[in-house]
Amino acid sequence: MRPFAIALLGTVLVAPLPAEAYVALMAGQQAKPLQGNFNNVPVLHSNQPEEVHGPGILVNTAPGSAIAAETGEALANATYTFNGAFGLHVHHKYYPSDRSRMGSGRGRRGELTLATILINPSSRPVHIRFQRGAVRNSFEAPYLANNLMGVKPLGPRPWNTGPGDATAVQMLRGQLDRKLEDEITIPAYSRIVLFSTALPAKGIANGLLKGKSDGPFQMAVVAAEDPQSDADLMAVLDQGRLAPGRIYLSRLRQIENGTVFSRVAGVALGDTYEASVGHDMGTGSLHVPLTSTNRHNFGTGEVQVNPLATRMVDSSINNVGTYGVRFDVTMNLRGAGPHQLVFSHPTANGRSRFTAFRGSIRIESADGVEEVHVGMKSGESLPIASLNLRSGQNNPVKVSLVYPADATPGHLLSVVPDQQLADLRQREQLLAAAQAKVSKTPAKPAVAAAPDLPPLVAEIEPITLPRPRPPVVAPPQWIQPPPALPSLQGMPPAMISPTRMSQSLLERYQQAVEAQQKLMDSLMGR
Repeated sequence: MRPFAIALLGTVLVAPLPAEAYVALMAGQQAKPLQGNFNNVPVLHSNQPEEVHGPGILVNTAPGSAIAAETGEALANATYTFNGAFGLHVHHKYYPSDRSRMGSGRGRRGELTLATILINPSSRPVHIRFQRGAVRNSFEAPYLANNLMGVKPLGPRPWNTGPGDATAVQMLRGQLDRKLEDEITIPAYSRIVLFSTALPAKGIANGLLKGKSDGPFQMAVVAAEDPQSDADLMAVLDQGRLAPGRIYLSRLRQIENGTVFSRVAGVALGDTYEASVGHDMGTGSLHVPLTSTNRHNFGTGEVQVNPLATRMVDSSINNVGTYGVRFDVTMNLRGAGPHQLVFSHPTANGRSRFTAFRGSIRIESADGVEEVHVGMKSGESLPIASLNLRSGQNNPVKVSLVYPADATPGHLLSVVPDQQLADLRQREQLLAAAQAKVSKTPAKPAVAAAPDLPPLVAEIEPITLPRPRPPVVAPPQWIQPPPALPSLQGMPPAMISPTRMSQSLLERYQQAVEAQQKLMDSLMGR
């Protein structure tokens, strides 16, 4: 990561460029890898295509192939036979090709029914028990883009911020939705519909399930417009045509070389990631990656993405989103006094801020169990729990979450002293105030245009004069960021309060920014 340094009145302000995974909270500090592990439970993920335009097969683990609507070619199924513990994740949106189904004007929006079909290829019945899970659509759990941001206690009735969050809460709490059967039997050489749910046009549906079978079976996810019975759903499977919306079929080479990330349509190995790390807070703050990716691993090189055992050809090559995966991270802390447990998402390079996470997190410590709902924008660091570490003993803190759909992986989990978080808030407010000051500075009037030349002069052959060269400006120097910017150690409480700022320190920042602006104006001839 490169920091960009600007010299102002003898003071160096270091503004790190958001290259890959910049989090201001850990400026000048290092993250520690978790070195955790995924289990080997196979999970069918049906998330590609995410936006479905009409009826057809979404993914099928039975042997065979299906015809793509976009190319007319036969694409091989993501063949896999489950036997024993397994999981299921379904996440799709409905954007119909038939615009009349969009519900414009007073017309009712069309609906798409998503269904999961269980297939028994063997000569004996297969019994399945379900341990936890839920299915939700946009009717039951509306998705509101900017609803419930920040950190709030979860309470006995969880926040509903879209189907992905609603199902993840059920999985986090180990609950099975009352609308789902806890046990089901697939007769020999038969197929049954496990569940179906209707989602409106421009709506979302999500399903998460965990179960265990006593024999081999396969799964398929299909989409149907206005089906009247389970037989209509089976007919979609028998027609052998894939649902339209597979926008990555023309980018297969880019998927293979990792320059394009598709969604997942296949079987991932792993429904749980577990890790444990020890840390002495006397040596500094603790930062660990959580749901880390190739792009966002905070300098640790650790990628917490599980592999796929089988996939559709236009699927991502691994479970890059980790939707539905449960993360359990135990931090064994030694230290004393008040600290903050902080959840962060990095600043996005070249992108405007977006909603990076809306989901539920469980925190277990010596002080008890706490569940919070977190709504986070990219580039934010939010304290999710206060920790009071006891001296001379181990202070275990366990953080658990089921990663919800419609979130962006690559988060940082930190334990920092209260003062470090207060310093961050102070720097954020100083920077915002300085930027506001610059934005309010009136622009200098432009030089008046020369009057029109008389006709005689206008007809004279123009003379080309050498253009003056602009002054040479030395490029900025690249330096490493200091541990804190600026250091607030030893300042009186009035200056380090997250809600009150030192007027003199603010004025120094503003004067420095104004001086830099004047220098830039003079260099540009303004």
